[in-house]
Amino acid sequence: MLYQETERTADTTGRRLFNSERLWWLALLGFAFVGVPWLGNDYWLSAILIPFLVLSLAGLGLNLLTGYAGQLSLGAAAFMAVGAFAAYNFEVRVPGMPLLLSLVLGGITAAAVAWVFGLPSLRIKGFYLLVSTLAAQFFVEWVLTRFNWFTNDSASGVITAPPLRIAGQDLGSPAGRYLLTLSVVSALFWLANNVVRSELGRHWMAVRDMDTAAAVMGIALLRTKLLAFAISGFFLGVAGGLWAFTYLGTVEPHGFDLSRSFQILFIVIIGGLGSLLGNFLGAAFIVLFPILLSNLAMALPEGLIAAGQLENLQKIVFGALIILFLIKEPEGLARLWKRFRERARRGLLRY
Repeated sequence: MLYQETERTADTTGRRLFNSERLWWLALLGFAFVGVPWLGNDYWLSAILIPFLVLSLAGLGLNLLTGYAGQLSLGAAAFMAVGAFAAYNFEVRVPGMPLLLSLVLGGITAAAVAWVFGLPSLRIKGFYLLVSTLAAQFFVEWVLTRFNWFTNDSASGVITAPPLRIAGQDLGSPAGRYLLTLSVVSALFWLANNVVRSELGRHWMAVRDMDTAAAVMGIALLRTKLLAFAISGFFLGVAGGLWAFTYLGTVEPHGFDLSRSFQILFIVIIGGLGSLLGNFLGAAFIVLFPILLSNLAMALPEGLIAAGQLENLQKIVFGALIILFLIKEPEGLARLWKRFRERARRGLLRY
């Protein structure tokens, strides 16, 4: 009887903690929509928060494919490029095209391209699949550079974002671009949360853990893997459109090169594979860490670190941290946060 009462009390306390966590997340989201545009200056909104949100979405796209479905990829930036240039062409070539619809159509176009490059995943996996997606990176960049049609015959190969207007409202200001980015990212993270908790998400994790056993259980491997590539491509395509429209304003095909793919991969590794929260943590680390290093370099005696060596130093530190995370904490920052939350919960249950 005492055991049942204790179990009931623990269950009630756990539910209260879950509800309080939900309230905290809703409060945080409300602050992001209302408080941040009011308190933040143009620099923070344009140079830090917008790239942070877009890179979080890009990390989510790759995480769905690699962290949940277990399919390695180095073509994330290529699918971002497809989404950006497709959304631009829909805006330019279709009169009266709504901005949000062009972003969605750009994501669908990127999903179709990712679906094509995901076809080899039934026959190959691991390192060989990584090489296959690497081919997508170089092929997409070559196509966008070689054929001027994709840049609307721009002599420089650079595309310029159209006016950011939704329902007659001008969103060209830093606050407007931030709110547009935050709205799209929030909606897609909510969608991703539902997908990974659905039957499709469970199929992805079964294929990730052991595809042979998943096939014996009746899971269609080709369909499951191709859906992972397509949905991942959609998220990456929308992220590419936001990167071009709300962050940079102008972009060229080389802006989505292999280093961008590695950056997104680092976000997933540092943040945590198979974690939605990890994409935010990894993106925050990628965006804020170079700023921290720059401030530290400025605080050091003049001449100790040359200005040209700072970027190389950042790369060295990033590489060392990647190795450290892979050895000490393969599940990334999301796992560290989970441990802290569990310890806090146990401390509350004691009292």
